[in-house]
Amino acid sequence: MKPYRVTVGLVVMRALFVLLLVSGYPLLGAARDVPQDPPVARAVPAIEREPLVRQGFDHFYSLEYDRAIRSFEAAARKYPDDPFAVNYLLSAVIFKELYRIGALDSEMYANNNFADRPPAKKIDPAVKARIYELIEQATKLSEARLKVNPADIDALYARGATRSMRSTWMGMGEKSWFAAVRAGVGARRDHEAVLELDPTYADAKTSVGVHNYIVGSLNWAAKLGASVIGISGSKEKGLQYLREAAASGGLASMDAKIALALFLRREEKYKEALDVVRGMTITYPRNFLVANEYAYLLNASGDGPSAVVAFRRVLSNYHAGRYALARPELAAFGLGEALRGQRRFNEAAQAYASVSGFHEAEQELVQRADLRAGEMYDVLNNREAALRLYRTVIEADQSTSAAKVAKKRLKQPYTENQKE
Repeated sequence: MKPYRVTVGLVVMRALFVLLLVSGYPLLGAARDVPQDPPVARAVPAIEREPLVRQGFDHFYSLEYDRAIRSFEAAARKYPDDPFAVNYLLSAVIFKELYRIGALDSEMYANNNFADRPPAKKIDPAVKARIYELIEQATKLSEARLKVNPADIDALYARGATRSMRSTWMGMGEKSWFAAVRAGVGARRDHEAVLELDPTYADAKTSVGVHNYIVGSLNWAAKLGASVIGISGSKEKGLQYLREAAASGGLASMDAKIALALFLRREEKYKEALDVVRGMTITYPRNFLVANEYAYLLNASGDGPSAVVAFRRVLSNYHAGRYALARPELAAFGLGEALRGQRRFNEAAQAYASVSGFHEAEQELVQRADLRAGEMYDVLNNREAALRLYRTVIEADQSTSAAKVAKKRLKQPYTENQKE
């Protein structure tokens, strides 16, 4: 679904759990003393009320990344010593690049093989350099304030947010999982310290909630290993923190909703997930990824007919130019899946076959779609059309899992309800 400004390392799921345990010991360091006298009340920073920032986030969550970057750059010039301003700009630069390289498909993170999947496109070296420059700048600004006042909760939160985005970039962009874990644990520590100082600081519950859910999802043996090095978690607590952060209306509330929707989907709590995502589609109607996620959720929840309608609406809106950015091939593939579930095999074959017609569609997705289309033609007893598509899959790249299945289909036709 992912605009997926996941400032909390959203993608560190099952594969990353192992890395968390392997690299956990050097991450924790000495326990940091947290001042015990919390401030009476937190004054909302001026930058959170800044129109440029609000404007920037409106663009950001509509996938209008260039406009968001311009707004955040202007805010950073206006507030040159504020780490929040740099973090806002950093998030837009990171997620523009993650979108470009094809790392924001929620279907990839709904499964557990994402850790080995390379980006569809190479990272732009100039963008990578800018990301690390912004990370360094934001960190220095936060730590300068913390040297003056270790109980500066906004500075603690800002440093944790920077570490979260570093974790997100290194995991989703560079696939550097060890480094991603280090940054992610550091973010949790900072935001837990914020909540000790001010339990009402709802934005901090986003990263802590995500981390709790992730660790809480470990099997019992892994949980035991995590507890030995001082890392604990609870899926229920994680989801509750995310609910509270999502309802707060803070600048991180949209991030919390994104994380919450993904985790609810993994928990098969589809009704609540649909409610969360439906609200996002209303708030950000130009966001293709949110609209497409809503259609996928409908199908996953068992409401195939509504999913068909939703996917077709997404494609219609795309053709009408109603999205700032779009990956229509994802909607076309989803439509095929929904139609297939409704046993509308001829329409499903056409939907799958249409994926290759979108010029920016990734080869892996095209292969999967062509394979599915071939299977639909087998079900329809059109063996000639099926064989043609299987050969197309194999010729594209024989090393993929889709090609391996296609080779089997050449020898044995696919039958309805067949499982691999």
